[in-house]
Amino acid sequence: MSSSEIQKTRVINELRGFIKKLLQDPRILEQSLLIARERLGEGDQAEVMARIANEISETTSVHIPEDPAEHSEADRLFLELLKEVVREEQALY
Repeated sequence: MSSSEIQKTRVINELRGFIKKLLQDPRILEQSLLIARERLGEGDQAEVMARIANEISETTSVHIPEDPAEHSEADRLFLELLKEVVREEQALY
């Protein structure tokens, strides 16, 4: 197995575990979106995304490392998707 395949497998497994967590506790999505809605637009994007990640970790069973440099591919993907969903909501209004 190549390193690229190993990386893809690791990301898929991490996403699979995350999706399982969401299915077990749907409030995670609701809480995460609420946090993202409140924080997006508060200045420096990197700093805001770090604050969003920290608040999600503090208020849900999802753990995202405090340091953005330690975020996994799945962490980054989840945060980006949150941002996209909130931006799309805002564009509708």
